[in-house]
Amino acid sequence: MGIGIVTSIGIPRARDTDRLFLILCLVVPLSALILFFVYPLATVVVHSVTEPDGRIGFGNYATVISQPNFWRATANSMVMSLATTAVSLILGLIIAFATQRCRIAGRSLVLAAVALPLLAPSLVQGLGLIFLLGRNGLVTKALGVEFNIYGFWGLLIANSLYALPQAVLIIAAALRSADARVYEAAEVLGTSKLRQFFDITLPNIKFGLLSAGFIIFTVTITDFGNAATIGGDYAILATEIYGQVVGQMNFNLGAVVGIMLLLPTMLAFYLERVATQRQFGSGSDSAVPLVPGWSPARDIPMTVVAWIIALLPLITIGIVVYASFVWLWPYRFDLTVRHYAVKIAGGYEPLWTTVQISLLAAFAGAVMLFALGFALQRLPRSLVKPVYFLSLLPAAVPGLVLGLAYILTFNAASGPWQLLYGTAALLAICNMMHYWTQGFLTTMTGLRQVPAALEETAACLGAGLPRVMREVTGPLMAQTLISVFFFLFMRSMVTLSAVIFLVTASVSVASVSIMRLDEAGFTAQAAAFATCTMAVVIVAAGVMQLSLYLLGRRRR
Repeated sequence: MGIGIVTSIGIPRARDTDRLFLILCLVVPLSALILFFVYPLATVVVHSVTEPDGRIGFGNYATVISQPNFWRATANSMVMSLATTAVSLILGLIIAFATQRCRIAGRSLVLAAVALPLLAPSLVQGLGLIFLLGRNGLVTKALGVEFNIYGFWGLLIANSLYALPQAVLIIAAALRSADARVYEAAEVLGTSKLRQFFDITLPNIKFGLLSAGFIIFTVTITDFGNAATIGGDYAILATEIYGQVVGQMNFNLGAVVGIMLLLPTMLAFYLERVATQRQFGSGSDSAVPLVPGWSPARDIPMTVVAWIIALLPLITIGIVVYASFVWLWPYRFDLTVRHYAVKIAGGYEPLWTTVQISLLAAFAGAVMLFALGFALQRLPRSLVKPVYFLSLLPAAVPGLVLGLAYILTFNAASGPWQLLYGTAALLAICNMMHYWTQGFLTTMTGLRQVPAALEETAACLGAGLPRVMREVTGPLMAQTLISVFFFLFMRSMVTLSAVIFLVTASVSVASVSIMRLDEAGFTAQAAAFATCTMAVVIVAAGVMQLSLYLLGRRRR
């Protein structure tokens, strides 16, 4: 009798606890997404249609559209983005093919060299080109020929190097999904290697190429760092927004340009998602992985070409590190550490502030994304779809637009959110929202790999949802959560566009300090600050790899 009473009372209580826990796992991340993403974007829209006299209308749009500078910046942005997409796709396809379909020497080193731009703020590529090809550049002095690196060509090179790692990652993933049996059949039929490439390889990865192309287009059209460093008089939409907000303090017109920039990026993001689903949604689980054999006629030339391409980002970033130790560039090449004694732009305080901001963004982001994913797996599909869609939207919003949305929302004269403006917490929240989608997709992928039978067994043994998360799902998701944490940390360390509007005299970040030093003419100190920032990110990448290795070893 007593056991029956305990059972009848205990089960409803356990169910109530599980229901409350599930609600918390859903409501807290979803509320953060609405308050710190949807609401600020709505504020941008409102400001874009608010005219100087306070009325609602499209006068701001008419003002912006009537300006020749806007159309010039729009045309420049489109031309630059398309040109960068073409160059990065060609170079990315070469590197991806060389590393996935050839037996090249130093494959891991090639991939590491190509991935270097991911570890540095975007403006480092522009800074490296200045040290190489600027008026006092190393190559310029050696050849005695002055290159006009500022403007279209310099920005094209810098953007292409910055976008190259993402192109390689996506195209390489598409190449890995190929079925070796198709190529074996082609060999039996006597099809040449060149014919196989054009008739089999390219058609099979066409959606991967499209996905990479749309990603590159979005990254390029929204990037601010390279344009601010090496763009010169070549105006683009990103610098136009910055000029309207910072230069002219015209927030409403800046909001209009932000909306204009948002339209092509959202379209590119939608097309990228469609292309990704077509590429990886049509793969076969029974496909046989393709293992390339040694072919000297193919592999030796591909090794040479791949290394030439890989040396471009390696030299560009390496010259920044080297210049930070040179006494007086380019006249006195004695090595020194005097440039590391940064005494302006707040010294190294912005670097340590950036580390704190990045740790906060990474921890909060990893926890919220894990909780949200855990809840979505247990909700009806009718509720999952809108939340899933909302979680994908941050990837379509440029960092500059998100930063502008934050300054319009949290720097308002009235409202409860004004207390957040000028704090490290707001910058951390902005970074978390900026990279929310990538972390969300990674988390959901990891959750799908957790065997449902283990969670069901734990539930049958009487474990509630909090215990299931803590003792079953969490340990099995540890590697994914570590990856999400360090991804958010490293991207927060090097981002510029999302936080350029949010820094204040008391709270600044490393990437903005690098830009300020370069603008003030202290290029060597800017190189030193960039080197320190990259060192922190490289250490974080090493800690991540070590953590994943130790966790995998323990699991085995």
